[in-house]
Amino acid sequence: MTKATDARARGAAVERAAAAWLAQRGLVLVAHNQYAKGGELDLVMRDGDTLVFIEVKHRADTRHGHPLEMVTASKQRRLIKAARFYLHRNGLSCPCRFDVVATTGHPPDLDFMWVQAAFEAF
Repeated sequence: MTKATDARARGAAVERAAAAWLAQRGLVLVAHNQYAKGGELDLVMRDGDTLVFIEVKHRADTRHGHPLEMVTASKQRRLIKAARFYLHRNGLSCPCRFDVVATTGHPPDLDFMWVQAAFEAF
């Protein structure tokens, strides 16, 4: 396997683990890896009547910064644009929020930090 293939496989494993971890906390998986104009939505889940767009960020450790630091203002704009496209494409009109799940460690031994309503669409 190439480094890029390894990174994709590790990213997919982290996203699956995050989805399972969130499901244990009551969220229901709707979709994952939804590509939309300008970006990708890692996880789309339901929390009651609210549709939650979840960005999953992972780092093996925090030596070079915390995974939350990777969700910059420009990343937030891309996620908002992708979410709007997702809603339009699926004909949805419902309460929404943007969460971030930051993970550290190595699968399957991951530590999770869940930031609900991490940012808002303006």
